[in-house]
Amino acid sequence: MKYNLLITAVFLSSFSVFSQVLDLATCLKMADTANTNIRNARLDIDVNAIQKKVYLASRLPKLTATGDYRYNAIIAGQVVPAEFFGGPPGTYSTVKFGVPYNLSNSIQLTQILYNPQLNYGFAALDINQKIVAAQERLMQQDIKQQVSSTYFNLQAIVKQLEFVESNIANLTKLIANLQKSYELGLVIETEVDKLKISRLTLLNTKLSTEATKTQLSSLLKILIGINSDGELSLVSDEMMENTILVDQNNINHPELELMAAQKEMNAEERKGTKMAYLPSVSFYASYNYAYNIKPKDDFRTGINSAFLGLHLDWTLFDGFEKYNKQKMNALNKDKLENQEALLTKQLALLSETAKNQIDVQASSLETAKEQLGLANKVYVQTQAQFTAGTISSNELIQADNGLQQAQTNVVAAYIQLRQAELAYLRSIGSIK
Repeated sequence: MKYNLLITAVFLSSFSVFSQVLDLATCLKMADTANTNIRNARLDIDVNAIQKKVYLASRLPKLTATGDYRYNAIIAGQVVPAEFFGGPPGTYSTVKFGVPYNLSNSIQLTQILYNPQLNYGFAALDINQKIVAAQERLMQQDIKQQVSSTYFNLQAIVKQLEFVESNIANLTKLIANLQKSYELGLVIETEVDKLKISRLTLLNTKLSTEATKTQLSSLLKILIGINSDGELSLVSDEMMENTILVDQNNINHPELELMAAQKEMNAEERKGTKMAYLPSVSFYASYNYAYNIKPKDDFRTGINSAFLGLHLDWTLFDGFEKYNKQKMNALNKDKLENQEALLTKQLALLSETAKNQIDVQASSLETAKEQLGLANKVYVQTQAQFTAGTISSNELIQADNGLQQAQTNVVAAYIQLRQAELAYLRSIGSIK
């Protein structure tokens, strides 16, 4: 019984997820957690945080152990003057040092006392954390703009499909009535054929529109993390102006934050190059124990040793490497300042242009809706006249074409308005 209840609960839960009607805000939230690009951008932040821990670990003492177990098949010899052993001057002898078996073990402790490059690396990672965080916010805005654009394009396609299906239904009804009139000999067959041609054109338009709807649905599923075989139902977006401009005062430019972090990194690189002129100092201590064996003479002895020391590493001349790095750094600084100035102007222009386009497209949408109302009125009147036999099918087809064009204009104006709104929100970094 409990098992059956569990299965039922899981089924109902799955059904509620896949049958949920999604609005734009829900789609954006889903993309924020499921989109691969956003997740990878957040992983970059985590990777940088781990790299900081790696740098912190390099400041801690290091303890290493080594072992060397050697059998000297042929003991190496060394040439020395024979007079060392009472031989005649000017002659030499070969003396072999060592024993066949040598077992050596050592433990060494190393502690960095001062390394300017380590300090630079840690500071650079702090700045890089700002860079990857700004890149993550940029990625969020880009993906959210793509999700919103796809969402609204899909809304437009659905509305266009509704118009096409309505037009097909009207023509189908007219053709059926006209066919009866033809059978009664009231109209010629050409009048019926003209309407049939228009209907076939609409059927072809419907097929292409449905294919576009399928493509957009698949893209939106990928962006928000829904399986390709999952259902996708959207809340209908009314074709009204200024519906997604929620908070126009929340201006946040991740592009400028990224540029500021890059300039900070450039300054830190300049400091790092200067630090490279300084020496690094480390402390080390080592203990070694070597055990020597010569089986032939039954000789065995152990020798231990230990030492402490300071190691200084200082590059006195590097062939002008650091000098040229400083020159390159200065050029990059000028480049970043130029890019920042240009980016500031571009964002301001993009924002102003998008705001103007919102007003223009909002007016266009209202005009297109008014034109659609008039075109629909003209079509209804023309249809009535055609049914009464006072006009030909040419005038009816012309009115139908005018209605279709008005419907297309409404959908196009709607999309252009939504794109202008998205462009403005993207320009101030406020797509939520």
